[in-house]
Amino acid sequence: MLTTHDIAIFLLEIGLLLGLARFLGEIARRYGQPMVVGEIFAGIVLGPTVFGTVAPEFQRTLFPSSDAVIITMDGLTTVAVVLLLLVAGIEINLPSVWRQRKTAFLVSALGMVLPFSIGYAVAWQFSGFFGIEPGGDKVVFALFIGTALSISALPVIAKTLMDMNLLKSDMGMLVMASAALNDIIGWIIFSIIISLLSGVNGHGRHPAVTIVYVAVFVGFMLSVVRWLFNRVLPWLERRTVWPAGVLGFVFACTMFASSVTEWLGVHAVFGAFLVGIAAGDGHYLSERAKDAIEQFTTNIFAPLFFATIGLRIDFAAHFDGMLVLAVFVLASIGKIIGCSIGAYWSDYSPRESFAIGFGMNARGAMEIILGLLALEFGLIGERLFVALVIMAIGTTMISGPAMAWFIREKKPLRLASLLKTTGYLANLTGETREEVIGELAQAAEVETGIEAEHIFKEVWEREKVFGTALGGGIAVPHARMIEITSPIVIVGRTVIGVDFDAIDGVPVNLVFLLLTPKRDQGAQLQILADIARIFSCIDIRPLAFAADNYRTFLDAIRRAPFAMRT
Repeated sequence: MLTTHDIAIFLLEIGLLLGLARFLGEIARRYGQPMVVGEIFAGIVLGPTVFGTVAPEFQRTLFPSSDAVIITMDGLTTVAVVLLLLVAGIEINLPSVWRQRKTAFLVSALGMVLPFSIGYAVAWQFSGFFGIEPGGDKVVFALFIGTALSISALPVIAKTLMDMNLLKSDMGMLVMASAALNDIIGWIIFSIIISLLSGVNGHGRHPAVTIVYVAVFVGFMLSVVRWLFNRVLPWLERRTVWPAGVLGFVFACTMFASSVTEWLGVHAVFGAFLVGIAAGDGHYLSERAKDAIEQFTTNIFAPLFFATIGLRIDFAAHFDGMLVLAVFVLASIGKIIGCSIGAYWSDYSPRESFAIGFGMNARGAMEIILGLLALEFGLIGERLFVALVIMAIGTTMISGPAMAWFIREKKPLRLASLLKTTGYLANLTGETREEVIGELAQAAEVETGIEAEHIFKEVWEREKVFGTALGGGIAVPHARMIEITSPIVIVGRTVIGVDFDAIDGVPVNLVFLLLTPKRDQGAQLQILADIARIFSCIDIRPLAFAADNYRTFLDAIRRAPFAMRT
């Protein structure tokens, strides 16, 4: 039972960790780095690495080793990591994976097989260097190293692509689909590793039986539970307070599924991951609802979780430069080369292939969670855990800048140079996004000579899989077509506003139909990024929305500060 003193200390710890984590996270974001970097550093500052070295007695007073406080904090961080895996699952879009199945499978397979094989072989041969625990199972240890070097971090990748205005592009969809496959396979392998660690678990089940039970549970979650979400969520949105009804239902299902997988012996996070996939893949969990879940988790629970990592370990005392370098190099080489080869074999250019490889190399939160669970199970030691954390942060930090460098063109395409008088529709009459895209396809037929029905089919099939609303009243439905030899942009304005399932819930007033050549991935990326950059300037939006003719619209977008950062 918690005493009054324990409660006071626990709440003080939460306040210090959350406050400093949010503060340093915002500083990291301001300098173009993932917030997780600042959040982890907050724990390092408050933990034994910095605070414990400068003022050890005071540090132990604020963060005592009281069993009651530690158990309570462990319970809170368990909930946090469960919710983080829920968010990771929600990011997975199964229709998108299926739509790009051949390319996504090739990129994902090579991006997993190569680093996994390298990690397994090196860990088997040099298990002592990697720090296998005394009496540890060499096979299980090598399996973990292979998994740790091959997994990606879908939420971090999604945020990186969003910051670069690439999330809605075909390249962005491919990276997301490939990372989704990586995460699914990686967490399944890790669940098997956990069952192998347990041998015959406390319920008397052999690991093989546990694996069968888990397979059945996965099938149940992705069929029955997915169906349940599609039936219940619309009713909740109509009959309950927004967003409390939806969040409460999703979080309750998460806790139930997590308890089942924990009971099965494969850790609670796997159940949360499956709920995220089932909920996020449903037709009725809107982008706004997904954003509410993500905001709640990443702004409260994520900072606490990552900050507590620094409290657990003295990073200075367990830092091994050679081990950190080896883990970083092996992980990066295997992932980047594997994914790049897969993309190149799928008809992407060398520069685009390397951009995809670096995009897939971001490990972020998922790598840290994987390492922490392995540490808790006694599979790895502190030295290797510190190396994995540094590798996760380092690969995340270089992912975005490397992608930007590889897709950069000497003469980038600009929206203003592609617009034509006949390609501006000032008064769209459609009331749904399907009707609006149909109107724009009719105008595109005049420009291209391609039948409007064919254009509509190409654009609409992609739109159904992954929405193209950018927020702020802008949407860019698009397709890459083999019949197109140069980029085509058709702009439509709707006064009434149309629902494109935008993440901010704002109806769309300007719709850009973008058609680019099938083999020219760079054209789509440049134009999408330019549109996002122009309308990130809030002053431009009302001018463009009010433009009732081509000339006024063109004057409005030319006011955008093209030199501004994206």
